[in-house]
Amino acid sequence: MQKSKIWYLKKIQLFKEMTSEEMGELDRITRMESVKKKTPIFFPGDPSQQVYLLKEGRVKISRVSEDGREVTIALLEPGEIFGELNVLDDSPRDTLAEALDDSQICVVNKELFLSMVQKKPEFSFRLTKLIGLRLKRIESRVEDLVFRDVPTRLAHLLLELSKDYGKATKDGIQLQIKITHQEIANLIGSIRETVSAVLGDFKREGLIAFEGRIIVLLKPESLEKRLDPR
Repeated sequence: MQKSKIWYLKKIQLFKEMTSEEMGELDRITRMESVKKKTPIFFPGDPSQQVYLLKEGRVKISRVSEDGREVTIALLEPGEIFGELNVLDDSPRDTLAEALDDSQICVVNKELFLSMVQKKPEFSFRLTKLIGLRLKRIESRVEDLVFRDVPTRLAHLLLELSKDYGKATKDGIQLQIKITHQEIANLIGSIRETVSAVLGDFKREGLIAFEGRIIVLLKPESLEKRLDPR
């Protein structure tokens, strides 16, 4: 288990420049936990006592609006960190984290995580950069919800996913992420039926194709034009 955990920790971008001794210390101060599918990891209002690293599975970060509608902030894949912002702010959780699949997570206690931030300036820099990128994406999504219609929001999301999870193939860009129509709807502030209809329109227009549950962007440049029709 020890070698397996260290191998995994080295794959996380935040830890890539740590020495062998530092990786050994990180291995000693963290623990692995198994989380079953559809099980919450934390709720809004919970105290922020841990930071989480996703080893296997998928995790959804979401909020519930005043009218009771769930809005997904992020879908996390293996290798990503979450729960760090509230720990840094010393504030209660303001989101819900839920395992979408049977998942394995690595848990770092608050005090140990803050100690790493203070002792390693390069770690703090990479963490700040990551948080800034996430906040920028959230702001962009809010702008989408306010100023753009559903087809444009969907085109933007597909292009965003292609940057993080896209794989170039002879046919186009294959999105290497498992995502349902309901999860897409939660990400763009819509409903599943509308998302399915718009994806069908994109398919008929030759913009995308489906390989099972995998979406392939056939004409990403055409999707880009939808973001600025001028």
